[in-house]
Amino acid sequence: MTAPGVDEGVRPKRVVVERRLHPVTPFRRAWAPVAVVVGWAAHDPNQAQEQLTRLTTTTLLIVLAVVVSAASLYGFLSWWFTHFAVTDSELRIRTGLLFRRTAHIRLQRLQAVDITRPLLARIAGVAKLRLDVVGADKKDELAFLGESEARALRAELLARAAGFAPETAHEVGEAPARELLRVPPRELAVALILTGATWGALAAALVVPPLLWLATHSVWTVLATGVPLLGAAGASSAGRFVGEYDWTVGESPDGLRIDHGLLDRTHETVPPGRVQTVRIVEPLLWRRRGWVRVELDVAGSANSVLVPVAPRAMAEAVIARVLPGTEVPATAALSRPPRRAGRCLPLWWRGYGIAVTDTVFVARHGLLRRSVALVPHAKVQSVRLTQGPWKRLWRLADVHVDTGAGKTVTARLRDAREAAELLHGQAERSRTGRRDARSDQWMA
Repeated sequence: MTAPGVDEGVRPKRVVVERRLHPVTPFRRAWAPVAVVVGWAAHDPNQAQEQLTRLTTTTLLIVLAVVVSAASLYGFLSWWFTHFAVTDSELRIRTGLLFRRTAHIRLQRLQAVDITRPLLARIAGVAKLRLDVVGADKKDELAFLGESEARALRAELLARAAGFAPETAHEVGEAPARELLRVPPRELAVALILTGATWGALAAALVVPPLLWLATHSVWTVLATGVPLLGAAGASSAGRFVGEYDWTVGESPDGLRIDHGLLDRTHETVPPGRVQTVRIVEPLLWRRRGWVRVELDVAGSANSVLVPVAPRAMAEAVIARVLPGTEVPATAALSRPPRRAGRCLPLWWRGYGIAVTDTVFVARHGLLRRSVALVPHAKVQSVRLTQGPWKRLWRLADVHVDTGAGKTVTARLRDAREAAELLHGQAERSRTGRRDARSDQWMA
């Protein structure tokens, strides 16, 4: 029976409940005042040392107590004044101790909802929820939530973005995932060893500092140059191994899920229909083993790697899940530039090639490190033809395909007449592709 005065067609207004982050969050926020003191000391170490030598033990303990108290108070207050709530149409985040900031994140514009668990967070049993929103330059985040709460909130947000009613979204739960690919640690380690960038960075770190010492005899110059080079060498080898360890790709109704990381575990989602470009990278030393790396351009997202290393057949099977109905053309099927292109780019012109299928525009470049880019016709934003004086002399032109991720894929050194036909043909394919494109909605 309907209560008197209540219209049956009017849905009762949903009560919005604001929630706080996990109680461990103040310990994370408390580092801000300490970082200010450390930054001051690092900026002028001599003055900092002089100030420390002037302080007595009692004064030093008092200063330490004040800093710790201020840090604790700042951490607590910043946590206390941070709230979030899920309304009928948006996720609302209120932050700020002195300067208040409220973020209104429309659920329909969610690109991805990722869960990251740094090492200390894993020990504490908490996780960070990162939100990728269309048109936003910076990701909003909720750090930290309990692991179970983070997964439940992620599932609710994705269900709401997919169009489920607010009353039932929290009951949908996390969509099941089917594993497609897992990268063995040994295969990842061998692939990094066979990567030229690893050896190049290591050689620079070993050769440049001794040469600088012989030229300048300055320890500070050697350290200022050598430390960043060693860091770059570590990041390209050990850093990548730690970050890409146990890389797993799974398929679920809300997109492809990627889990990886040795110390910091990351749970990412490749948004359905948001992939603008897929790149198949094949370094020289990987070819004998038949390995490739798959990279992505996703509009408004930081996701850039789909598969760090895998046999080509397995990688193409994963690509077929990202771009349904797409087959990667064989190398022999790619059309090379005419031989006169060697007048503009000797030898390296042989590394270029293109192909056009019913679903994607394909462009290849590189001889030593081959890279094949696949752009779905529906994701092409604009097509341009460029032709400089030297290329005009040899009747050559470049065709540039711009995507929604702000990137460009180029078919270089094509015959001028072929380039003109490619320009007009691609514009038509892009128009019809957008008309027939699949839905971008979650779980569609």
